[in-house]
Amino acid sequence: MDVMPILCETERLLLRRQQSSDIEFLVNLWADPQVTRYMGGPRDREWLRAVFVETAQHPDAEQYDLWPVVEKATDRLVGHCGLLDKEVDGQNEIELTYVLTPSAWGKGYATETGQAIAKMAFEQMGVQRLIALIEPENAPSERVALRLGMHLEKEIVRPGGELRKVYVKERHP
Repeated sequence: MDVMPILCETERLLLRRQQSSDIEFLVNLWADPQVTRYMGGPRDREWLRAVFVETAQHPDAEQYDLWPVVEKATDRLVGHCGLLDKEVDGQNEIELTYVLTPSAWGKGYATETGQAIAKMAFEQMGVQRLIALIEPENAPSERVALRLGMHLEKEIVRPGGELRKVYVKERHP
């Protein structure tokens, strides 16, 4: 069975399954101190490479995952966005995650892709509730969450001791 590579499309962006040609971009994205400043800092490049090689070999292995975001006008990768399983205060949650390269910041791409992912989660995947875990200093991500119709539910301390704001959007029948 072939895996449909495109998961969703917006006016300016494509969200698709990962392929081998994405690995270097994704390693550089997640190893960038500026990009990961509010997400626990840069990840180890070799670990990242191993994870992304595995994902490229089995791009549909996980129901919830982060997927490459392609700018349609340039055919360039600009981010890694999607849905992740998270445990928050003993509850299983689905986190809406948006990570973009600095050259794509300020263009509305996080909101655009976030809206498409939320729609896909609610309408195609049966998700009832989405959260965004946001570091309190990360004002740009908070603004995106609000534009996506999320509201601040509470603040929590993650297992590593980091404080996070929990933004929530629920599916309405």
